[in-house]
Amino acid sequence: MSKVRVRFAPSPTGPLHIGGVRTALFNYLFAKQQGGDMILRIEDTDQGRFVPGAEQYIVDALTWAGIQFDEGTHVGGPCAPYRQSDRKAMYRQYADQLIAAGHAYYAFDTTEELEAMRETLKAGGMAAQYDAVSRMNMKNSLTLPEDEVKRRIDAGEPYVIRIKLPRKEEVRFHDLIRGWVVVQTSAMDDKVLFKSDGMPTYHLANVVDDYTMKITHVIRGEEWLPSAPLHVMLYKFFGWEEVMPKFAHLPLILKPDGNGKLSKRDGDRLGFPVFALEWKDPATGEISSGYREKGYEPEAVVNMLALLGWHTSDNRELFSMDELIQLFSIEKISKNGAKFDPEKAKWFNHQHLMMKDPKGIAQELAPGIAAMGYTASEDYLCKVVEMVREKVNFKHEIAEKSQYFFDMPKQYDEQAVQKKWTAQAAGFLKQFAEALQAHTASDATTIEALFKQMATDAQISPGALMQPLRLCLSGEAGGPPLFELLVVLGVEQSIQRIQKSIDILAQKLN
Repeated sequence: MSKVRVRFAPSPTGPLHIGGVRTALFNYLFAKQQGGDMILRIEDTDQGRFVPGAEQYIVDALTWAGIQFDEGTHVGGPCAPYRQSDRKAMYRQYADQLIAAGHAYYAFDTTEELEAMRETLKAGGMAAQYDAVSRMNMKNSLTLPEDEVKRRIDAGEPYVIRIKLPRKEEVRFHDLIRGWVVVQTSAMDDKVLFKSDGMPTYHLANVVDDYTMKITHVIRGEEWLPSAPLHVMLYKFFGWEEVMPKFAHLPLILKPDGNGKLSKRDGDRLGFPVFALEWKDPATGEISSGYREKGYEPEAVVNMLALLGWHTSDNRELFSMDELIQLFSIEKISKNGAKFDPEKAKWFNHQHLMMKDPKGIAQELAPGIAAMGYTASEDYLCKVVEMVREKVNFKHEIAEKSQYFFDMPKQYDEQAVQKKWTAQAAGFLKQFAEALQAHTASDATTIEALFKQMATDAQISPGALMQPLRLCLSGEAGGPPLFELLVVLGVEQSIQRIQKSIDILAQKLN
C-alpha cells in the first residue's frame, strides 16, 4: 500500500474561513494518524482574484492552529514548486495530450456567442450548458475545418481548451463519506481546462497536481462534490484510474440557526469571528476579526472545529491535538452539515483555559499586570489565575476581572450594597476583622469555620454576611470562593480592606 499523502489546496483570494481551517485540520489528522504526509499547495490559477497577502495569511493561520506541513510553499519538498502559477509551463502538455487523444478540443467562441447559446437553450427549456449536443453548434475544432482551426491559432485568435465528454456515459466513484456517487455525462458541461490567458483552470491543474504529487486522498469541502465527476473523467482520459485518489467531501459548516452555509456576514451580524486571524482587506481597509485576536486559544479552536461534523463513539468533547490524531477516522464524519454555535466556541475556550498550566498563563499576563502599575510575584499571579479563570472564558478577562487582587476596591457593586449592606453586617465584620487579628488561622477552612461560628454566636445567618464580606474584599457581588480569596489576599490585607470598606460604606447607611 502506498504512503498516505493528502493536500490542503486553498486559493489566495482572501482570508481563510474557519471552514477552510477545518478542511486543513481533517486532512492533517488523517495524514498524521496514517503516518502520511501533509502538503500545502496554493492554487492561484485564477489570477484575476488574487489578493496580495492572502497566501502568507493562510500559512500564518494554519501555523497558529498547530497544523504542520511536510511539504509546501513555505517548507519546500520533492514535488516543488507548490504554487500553481510557478508550475504554469507544465500544464499545457497535459492539455495537448488530451487533445491528441480526442478527449479535448479548441473552442473559439466569444463571450457574446456563449451568452447567446445559453439564452437559446433556456428559451427551449433545455439546460444552458456547453455539452455534447450544444457544442456542435458552436465555433470549435469539432465543427470547424482543420485548416481553419490552424489558421485561427496561428493568427493568435483567443481560444480555450475544453474537455470532450461523451454524450451518454455513467460516471461512478465512491466517496468515503457519502458512499457511491453516480452522475450521467449528459448532465455535465464540457468544462474549460485551459484558458485563453495561458493558465489552466482549477479542474486541469488540480488533477495534474494531485497525480504528479502522488496524492492518495482528496479530503475537501462539499462544495467541490459537483466537480468530482469531471475529475474522475480526467483521470480516466489520462489513463490514471489505477492511482486516482480516494475522495471524501466534508459537510458544510452551517449558520447558527442551521439555515445555510456560515458566512462572514453571519459573524458581522452576530458578533463572532469566522476567520482564524484578523484580516485587513488591502483594497478597502476593512478589518475582519479573528479568533486569535479575540483571545481564543488555538487548541480550543481546533477542538471546536474537529467536532463540527466529526465525533467519537462515546460523544466525548474535549481533546488535545495528539488525542484527535489518535482517534480520528473518516468513517465518523457526518454527511450532514454542522451548525456553528458561538456560545459553544466560548465554552471550548473556557475548558482549554482551565486545562492550561497556570504558570504559563501567569507569565503571559505579567507584562499587562505590570503595565497597569501593579507588581506581583509569579507565585501570586499563579494563584490569581487559578482563582479567576473559573469565572471567565478568555485569558485577557483574567487581568480585566482581577484588579482587586492587586489593589483595594475603588468602588462597590451598588446593587449588592443596597441589598446586603446593613448596620448589623458592618458591626459583625468589624468584630470578624478583630478576631482575625487575634487568630492564628491562615487557611481557608479554619477561617471559614471561625466566620460561621461567630455568625452563629451572633444569631445571624452566615449566608446573610458572606456577600458583605465579599464586598469588602473585592467590591464585587460575585467571584471566586470567598475564603480562598481572603487567604490569597492575605489576612493582614483582608483586615485592612474590611476596616476601610466599613468606613467608606458607612455613608450608605445614613
